[in-house]
Amino acid sequence: MPRSFAFAQVDVFTDTPTCGNPLAVVHGAEALCDAQMAQLAHWANLSETSFLLPPSTPEADYGLRIFTPTQELPFAGHPTLGSCHAWLTAGGQPKGLDIVQDCAAGLIRIRQDAQKLFFTAPPLLRSGPLAQDLVARACAGLGLDTAELATSAWVDNGPGWAALLLNDHNRAMAITPDYAILNGMRIGIVAPSPEAGIDFEVRGFSAGGFEDPVTGSLNAGIAQWLISADIASTQYVAAQGTALGRKGRVHVVQEGTEIWVGGAVQSCIEGTIRL
Repeated sequence: MPRSFAFAQVDVFTDTPTCGNPLAVVHGAEALCDAQMAQLAHWANLSETSFLLPPSTPEADYGLRIFTPTQELPFAGHPTLGSCHAWLTAGGQPKGLDIVQDCAAGLIRIRQDAQKLFFTAPPLLRSGPLAQDLVARACAGLGLDTAELATSAWVDNGPGWAALLLNDHNRAMAITPDYAILNGMRIGIVAPSPEAGIDFEVRGFSAGGFEDPVTGSLNAGIAQWLISADIASTQYVAAQGTALGRKGRVHVVQEGTEIWVGGAVQSCIEGTIRL
């Protein structure tokens, strides 16, 4: 028989509802099997749908599983912040100063700061320069000449992101990807921004063949790369989603050896879903 679950849809990395990256969140999802979670994420057809669960370790406040319409992810940034917002809105109380999320990538700490939530950037699983053949394929798929790149790097903290740094903001904004050539690559583009109060513009092209409006995992990886390479300061703001008519804002702060990535989250839909 169908069961009802508390359900929310939130908008992440924006001060304005409908201008960030939407996320569907299902509460009390321990009653759902893997196939049901995957089917719901496929039906919701958002970049990610998340499922709140009891934690598997006493150090954590809640557990989380994250699904795209086609696969499960060990970690993703906007589902982390959006799910935490939904958990807090539903009355969740952290055990300590930081909120601790238990997911396949491990324990992720989340912090509230005024109207924003921040997560600690997880360790990079793969870093360093991209191989020349990968750079050539990425450029071909994005309509770029390799001479237009300042540099490139792996920024993979789970989803498999690679990133290209361009010096020309207009060139970054003009990209129209050919996903057939990219052939499953997850490619991030970053370029300096001319807009006051914004340091970088980011675009993220998903392996699923679409542009992600605002991407926490990509921005977390980019932050670790740019700060360690002295390309970015230890505190900056990135815009993402501009090319899609969104107003995503990602705030990055380094504290000691940790990098915190955050933004505002807006509640848009709350109710129940029958599954």
